[in-house]
Amino acid sequence: MRYVQLRAFHYVAICGGFSRAAEELLLTQPAISDQVRKLEEEYDVLLFNRHKKQVTLTEAGEKLLVITRKLFDNEQQALELLTESRALRSGTLRIVADAAHHLLHVLARFRENFPGAKVIVWAGNSDTVVQSLYNYDADIGVLGDMTANRDFEVMPLNSTPIIAFASAGHPAAKRKKLKFDELADLPLVMREQGSRTRKMLEDGAAQAGVTLTPAIEAEGREAVREIVASGGGIGFVCAAEFGQDPRLARIEIDAPEMRMDEALICLRERSRGKLVQAFLATARSFAEETGP
Repeated sequence: MRYVQLRAFHYVAICGGFSRAAEELLLTQPAISDQVRKLEEEYDVLLFNRHKKQVTLTEAGEKLLVITRKLFDNEQQALELLTESRALRSGTLRIVADAAHHLLHVLARFRENFPGAKVIVWAGNSDTVVQSLYNYDADIGVLGDMTANRDFEVMPLNSTPIIAFASAGHPAAKRKKLKFDELADLPLVMREQGSRTRKMLEDGAAQAGVTLTPAIEAEGREAVREIVASGGGIGFVCAAEFGQDPRLARIEIDAPEMRMDEALICLRERSRGKLVQAFLATARSFAEETGP
């Protein structure tokens, strides 16, 4: 008895015919028929009743199918186990983030659990994150203010307010809070169009009847930070991304709170990947430990 013969029998049985089994196994119908015939001849048993174009299992065939179901189920489980082991040992996980700060603790935990896995992280604004996932350039995205989308699995990370900041030597650094109309009179350093932080900030100001016009528009969070640190104006960021920088002073915005919700997202069709599942599980575990 050969493996290929049992496999041919099994697929004919579960597919309901030789043609369908051949399509499933990417073989020709004569090849499938030959494997089943050899199995029947070798053990002098009839496994299928063949009547015109209809194929049905005999009593012996029904009993053998019970066994082959277990055999091929176990084979699939073994394949999944081996694939998982290999992926978690030496696979690569690609993450594109609108802000990597939200990932730092999760990344550290993930690396502890799966030291053989390689992680690549790069930055992009919200539009870039979504497009990278659609293009299969990234496996997981980190995104603020993710709107409902049936294409994505979404797992919340955190929620923090938007704040303003200035260089430590800037006159505004002495203020604890600034209103929108006060901010509008100052030189502002803002992110590029497409940044959700900028959009939320502009929407909040508009509700207060104020238009915020940037004196400097910079692409990327780090560019804004460096320009502000050099005294170029007032910048904006969500509180979780402010960090510890002695060159900068934090300023609250005296207005209804604007919160940035950060989440891990991935395409639903790719959410079953072993590394993706492992990373999401790590993030979920960390959130449960540190959450309220």
